[in-house]
Amino acid sequence: MSKLRPLHDRVVIRRSEEEKKTPGGIVLPGSVAEKANHGVIVAAGPGKTLENGDVRALAVKVGDKVVFGPYSGSNTVKVDGEDLLVMAENEILAVLED
Repeated sequence: MSKLRPLHDRVVIRRSEEEKKTPGGIVLPGSVAEKANHGVIVAAGPGKTLENGDVRALAVKVGDKVVFGPYSGSNTVKVDGEDLLVMAENEILAVLED
């Protein structure tokens, strides 16, 4: 299996499954179903390099369930047949906590 190592303040996210049903129970065909705006971080870079050369660690970590905007993560890569999103930490809106 290939390993994707993001640089700087980037993270790699496995998008959650698309919603196949509306809250009212109507089943949506694949072409109409909205892409999920949440997923799990599967890899994270070391952090953002500041102007003075220090590295600020990321506020998120591998395994965190995160929410991102509908237009975030426009960089999709295919690794071992799986589509993954690569985005900057600042595109993440929130961490879902149990």
